[in-house]
Amino acid sequence: MPANYLPVLIFLIIAAALAALMLGLGTGLGRYFARFHADRDKRSPYECGFEAFEDTRMRFDVRYYLVAILFIVFDLEIAFLFPWAVALRKIGLFGLIAMAVFLAILTVGFIYEWKKGALEWD
Repeated sequence: MPANYLPVLIFLIIAAALAALMLGLGTGLGRYFARFHADRDKRSPYECGFEAFEDTRMRFDVRYYLVAILFIVFDLEIAFLFPWAVALRKIGLFGLIAMAVFLAILTVGFIYEWKKGALEWD
């Protein structure tokens, strides 16, 4: 039985050796073989050709996150609707009612966000 796993063990050893070789060439030895060495200008942050004039760690408006969460919710809704539509004949009336309840909950959440003004950018 352990002899059956010998090809897998050989594959893992070769993969680990290749990964270590690539990491070694990319980080340690790569700087010796590079045509151009990094200088101060190459290591500086690049933002449209000029220095940053504002802190990049500024706070975002909460509405940005609300819209992002809303997008994720409706993206997941679509991810649930496709398999449901394919299996609708097999799951029958119970599946139809379950999906109607699911869509009703999402619709109530969407209306709540709409009424709270999360979709308005003023």
